Amino acid sequence: MTTQRQALFLSHGAGPLPLLGDASHEEMVRCLKQIAATVGKPSAIVVVSAHWEAGRATLTSAANPPLIYDYHGFPQESYEIEYPCAGAPALAARIAGQLAAAGIHADLDGERGFDHGLFVPLKIMYPGADIPCVQLSLLKSLDAAEHIRMGRALQGPGDASLLVIGSGFSFHNMRAFFAPETDSSRAMNEGFETWLLDTCCNPDMGEAERTQRLVDWEDAPFARHCHPREEHLLPLHVCYGYAATACLKSFELRILNKKSSMYLWQAGS
Repeated sequence: MTTQRQALFLSHGAGPLPLLGDASHEEMVRCLKQIAATVGKPSAIVVVSAHWEAGRATLTSAANPPLIYDYHGFPQESYEIEYPCAGAPALAARIAGQLAAAGIHADLDGERGFDHGLFVPLKIMYPGADIPCVQLSLLKSLDAAEHIRMGRALQGPGDASLLVIGSGFSFHNMRAFFAPETDSSRAMNEGFETWLLDTCCNPDMGEAERTQRLVDWEDAPFARHCHPREEHLLPLHVCYGYAATACLKSFELRILNKKSSMYLWQAGS
């Protein structure tokens, strides 16, 4: 039986602002709704969020994880957002087993809730909160190759309608977000985005080359300007590892006045 692996790397915007009607996130909200219509409704979602790092790969395993409002200085309504989706303990246990079988130590966490890297974009994409979710941590090592390997370990005989989401940001320089844009800063932003689009989407690129480019992402044009720290890029590596092919579709947009991108993969197995 042929199954289809679906993965999505999304740029999640700034904290809760996409849910508060912020003008600089309107294009992002439209894009996520468009992607949700393209993907359809999955049976379960695994989210790798830029906002959770652990020494070992760790999965939420509670039946009903609470929300973690892991942002500061926003209006009170930001701390009253609800997204009561269920957890998926059996799925979390299965994935932990797959990671272990691939030589990646994995833990289950029955206490941790879902951070805004999960509930902000999913509230836009699937507002009914009726899809069970599991969150998977990044590794504190921030090793690019290990995150690709972690994505590959997610491949398995599981539900064909599982969706793996990498929730990060294709551009994440906090100082640059709030500085006046110049010709130089625009060129650096666009230079890295051009490289990322080519790396993820070029159908003529072999997978060995694509993998090596992502492992060596720091060699990309203006990489460390766009990602002074790589935690918002590495969810993309997990998505690519899971899909192991060129992306099906890319989405170019502006968020917080910076060129940003999202990527959708569909791969048969």
